[in-house]
Amino acid sequence: DYDAGNLHSACKGLQNAGATPNVTDSALELERADAVVLPGVGAWDPTVQGIRSRRLEAPIRRAIASGKPFLGICMGLQVLFESSEEGSDPGLGIIAGAVRRFRSEPDITIPHMGWNQLQFTQPQSPLWQQLPADPWVYFVHSYFVDPIDPSVKAATITHGSQTVTAAIHGSATGEDHNNVMAVQFHPEKSSDAGLQILANFVQLVESQRGLVKA
Repeated sequence: DYDAGNLHSACKGLQNAGATPNVTDSALELERADAVVLPGVGAWDPTVQGIRSRRLEAPIRRAIASGKPFLGICMGLQVLFESSEEGSDPGLGIIAGAVRRFRSEPDITIPHMGWNQLQFTQPQSPLWQQLPADPWVYFVHSYFVDPIDPSVKAATITHGSQTVTAAIHGSATGEDHNNVMAVQFHPEKSSDAGLQILANFVQLVESQRGLVKA
């Protein structure tokens, strides 16, 4: 909880997927958790300022370094990057790269709002298990992440003539953190496909419970 974001809908989605979510801004609670989910909606600067004002940056870093599963949603994906064209404050820098705005084109709308199809670039990612090819998921965003290392991309979408990153998995800056997953879309608003993605994350957490570093 950093005083922004879609906490209620994210919690309901996780509950429906079999998890017991705990909304918190406590570093101790994050350390005790089996996994961490960072949801978010809104603008770049207020998001990163909210995280830092509640002293959550260091606990987020420690959670990722511990190896426990981490899922970012929407702004929770973008703030993992170093910078954004939407604001001036630095991001968390967990993933090398920047957040960029969609280019204007005659036949596309900005923000990109509504349903679009994922193209998997890491088809073996645990997030995508039991999903059909090219599933439809729900987006609301004007900016997209642009990782320096293309291998971090777990899925892309096409909007107009632009193919952009829709999800990432692993490859944190300077290290290989395969526990880091994040999506630009809203799985909690993406019907059966979104619920399956959240259920996949919960199943991953259950399979790794007790195996992460203390």
